[in-house]
Amino acid sequence: MAKTILITGASSGIGAGMAREFAKKGYNLAICARRLERLEALKQELESQYGIKVIAKVLDVTNYDQVFEVFRAFKEEFGTIDRIIVNAGVGEGRRIGKGNFAINKATVETNFISALAQCEAAVEIFRAQNAGHLVMISSMSAMRGMPKHLTAYGASKAGVAHLAEGIRAELIDTPIKVTTIFPGYIRTEINEGAKKLPFEVDEKTGSRLLAAEIEKEPVKAYVPKWPWLPLGIAMKVLPLKLVNKLG
Repeated sequence: MAKTILITGASSGIGAGMAREFAKKGYNLAICARRLERLEALKQELESQYGIKVIAKVLDVTNYDQVFEVFRAFKEEFGTIDRIIVNAGVGEGRRIGKGNFAINKATVETNFISALAQCEAAVEIFRAQNAGHLVMISSMSAMRGMPKHLTAYGASKAGVAHLAEGIRAELIDTPIKVTTIFPGYIRTEINEGAKKLPFEVDEKTGSRLLAAEIEKEPVKAYVPKWPWLPLGIAMKVLPLKLVNKLG
């Protein structure tokens, strides 16, 4: 029987990209995001191309009650959810102390508090099943405090990484697996207006590499592995002035 993956933030970017990659592998998909028309188009594309089952639902992850409702509804409709990818997030963020508290607050709430709600809903399902794979999409910007527009964003993604590790510690003696993914710069809709980013890859390449790593169910993974695996180690010990250059 085909396995089912739930992906949040699946209407665009790496969320949609990963949905395409997992559809190719024969998974059924539970996709959700705020923009239903995009999800419906993706659903039609994947069902017709790969003959899989796709259910699409509207979800604003900052509506915490809705997170639980949608996750439970997917579980009800599919029977089992084998993997949940906590991907929904925003790439906003502004320099600290420049009068943009509202934007930074929204960034942290969407990327961290909403991720907590998704984890609560996901682990509730996995505990009931006594099986499942929780995947948390963090960021290379979580490795160290970052300057400019990445300060609040990086802090929120560091929170996501620690949350994932805490859940892994909690579930260490169960069959439930937890993976933390640290993507480097992937050029998507979220950052399409930004200048060329260090070591960036396009959305298709990034999504393919993400799906390949997630399939291995590692504890953590840096994507793409080169150069981000050695850079990740270096970022933790390099002087902040040098780390700043990656921001």
